[in-house]
Amino acid sequence: MKNIAVLLLIILAVSCDSSSKTQQATSEDVPTNPVPVTEKISNDELIELVQKQTFAYFWTYAQSDSGMARERYIPANPSFEQNIVTTGGSGFGLMSLVSGMSRGYITREEGVQRLSKIADFLEKADRFHGAWPHWIDGTTGKVIPFGTKDNGGDLVETSFLVAGMITVREYLKEGTAEEKVVGQKFDQLWKGVDWQWYTNNQNKLYWHWSPTYDWQMNFPLEGYNECLITYVLAAASPTHTIDAKAYHEGWAGNGAIVSSNKKYDLPLILKHNGAQEYGGPLFWAHYSYLGLDPNQLTDQYANYWDLNLNQTKINYLHCVENPFAYKGYGANYWGLTASYSRNNDGSVGYDAHMPSNDKGVISPTAAVSSIVYTPVESIALMRNLYENYKSDVWGVAGFYDAHSIHNNWTAQRYLAIDQGPEVVMLENYRTGLLWKLFMNAPEVKQGLIKLGFHSGKYGF
Repeated sequence: MKNIAVLLLIILAVSCDSSSKTQQATSEDVPTNPVPVTEKISNDELIELVQKQTFAYFWTYAQSDSGMARERYIPANPSFEQNIVTTGGSGFGLMSLVSGMSRGYITREEGVQRLSKIADFLEKADRFHGAWPHWIDGTTGKVIPFGTKDNGGDLVETSFLVAGMITVREYLKEGTAEEKVVGQKFDQLWKGVDWQWYTNNQNKLYWHWSPTYDWQMNFPLEGYNECLITYVLAAASPTHTIDAKAYHEGWAGNGAIVSSNKKYDLPLILKHNGAQEYGGPLFWAHYSYLGLDPNQLTDQYANYWDLNLNQTKINYLHCVENPFAYKGYGANYWGLTASYSRNNDGSVGYDAHMPSNDKGVISPTAAVSSIVYTPVESIALMRNLYENYKSDVWGVAGFYDAHSIHNNWTAQRYLAIDQGPEVVMLENYRTGLLWKLFMNAPEVKQGLIKLGFHSGKYGF
């Protein structure tokens, strides 16, 4: 297990920023201006409004050359780092595009055109034994180093991207001839990832490989954090699969991953890396589970619905208890995860917020993306922000990234990896669409079975 300092470094590695060329919105686009509150809207109307407005991040504000998701978008400075695109955030964006097509936010034809553009870009972009880097230049397809030694393949970001690819393929597989061609583009791309290479000849997966620094980043994927999906997809690969031993010995530590800890009388179930008392930031309950359906999903280590529900409830109960007496915290103002943050001098920074690292900053994505687990509590947060703090927190692509009533402060900017889970989990809450598509992919089922998973919902 890595210590908390390394944990925070890696969380930062999953979530820093960039930008891209904006596209001009038209009257046919999703909303690009905040909608005034004229009367109290229903829960269903609120959910629809948040999902549709947040979808704009991946449609209206995508990087124009590649169609990929910008790492970040700052409405007050839209050209800032405008061509840095994010691999993992674009995976969330692929799922968001499927959701937008299914809801008519964009036409099916528009969506397929954008998806084809993304696939063509990724086919030509830099890859390292099949894995894409964390950041890519959206104009050239060349790697943008995330750090000195992080200038090669990023397997975790790639796994988030691949989950989106498989979801797109499944959505298009019964479509028109053109749609099937686009689906097959993504099928070929994900089959090119050499998961086996990233074991470094050991029974575990490694996060990074560099053509100039080899394995010097030296970060094995050892649970529990946001990386479960990486093992599932590595086991699912029909071309470069890994042995199940990598999951059981590497990720699960031969059973050492299991926790007997409780908080607020709720079992944590698994040992959260560096956060074993309260659990980690809430994105750990989101990223792997945008496609991977935790409902009735079990293996020898955990019931994954209980795991995520308990982590979310612990996060919520901490905010309700409010041990640091932050202004605003309570049943309708909660949610701690990695996001933009407020530095001590009042400037904008970045932090992995969680109960053991609570800075008085809530991240709307934390509660919104948890709606599948805690719908009542999540809707309460959404309603409070929209009705009472709208002028501070509501913008062209939904809720801004971070807010603090205590400090009268808002980070009026967006990150792809925070906006994406909102769209996807709102869709999963409403219809389960992205879960159904991903879980019914034959390779996904085979990979889960290989690792010893069972799903009562999907019959294996």
